[in-house]
Amino acid sequence: MSPSTQALVIDNASTDRTVELARQREGACVTANAENRGFAAAVNQGVRISDADLVLLLNPDARLLTPLDDLAEAARRYGLAGGRLVDEKGRDQRGFTIRRFPTPATLLFELFGLNRLWPQNPVNRSYRYLDRDLNAGGPVEQPAGAFLMFRRDVWERLGGFDESFRPIWFEDVDFCRRAALAGCRIEYVPSAVAEHQGGHSVGRLPPARRGVYWCDSLLRYASRHFGPGRYRAICLAVVLTSVPRMVAGMIRERNLSPVSSCKEIIRFAGRRLVCWSRAAPPSQD
Repeated sequence: MSPSTQALVIDNASTDRTVELARQREGACVTANAENRGFAAAVNQGVRISDADLVLLLNPDARLLTPLDDLAEAARRYGLAGGRLVDEKGRDQRGFTIRRFPTPATLLFELFGLNRLWPQNPVNRSYRYLDRDLNAGGPVEQPAGAFLMFRRDVWERLGGFDESFRPIWFEDVDFCRRAALAGCRIEYVPSAVAEHQGGHSVGRLPPARRGVYWCDSLLRYASRHFGPGRYRAICLAVVLTSVPRMVAGMIRERNLSPVSSCKEIIRFAGRRLVCWSRAAPPSQD
């Protein structure tokens, strides 16, 4: 770590030795939250603590493999830049490293499981940039928040990450989309590489709650970025697909805990189906 670099660790009430081990790292500034504030809130918290002009988001299950000079140059020039993610065997995490912004069709295909059943369908190929050479840098729509660098002034102009996406999912997509709408170019820099395990934080969420969190964040994103007709179509799809997901969860977990989650999803998706309102962006004070 160079003398001009500040390493911040924001811990969201972990129950393992994360805080202890992080505090043993020379130069690390560790903040231990008493509760899980969510990814977006932790990012904003870290940016406010730091005074750096450039901020790098790096998930706890990611490890840098290369210098960050090219990534920093791109972020300074364009506002946001994402690096390349590989697994422990060095294979590209295609379909995750970069994506296009989700369309209503994308979300409907995700909800009905079509992208899992038919990964090479045109909607999924476009959404996950399966038509893109990951060796080629250039502008992209949405780099993964697991390895994303941005300028502080962009974060300030956008009002930071939206903390209503809690605890996780779609907050990085929303941030990148709002940045693009504000005129920022988002650059993909394949020479900046990090090894990423994937699913580290999600795996710590209660299994029965993951579907609730994902659907809630999905609908929050859709309410902000789509019109009322398309938004209501997605709400209806959430309701229609909740029961099959519940049954699959009961089989997978061998208990009835997904039932209450399914009821909760149907209730809030049903209410939003009837009462549409556009989600407001974060305050830019």
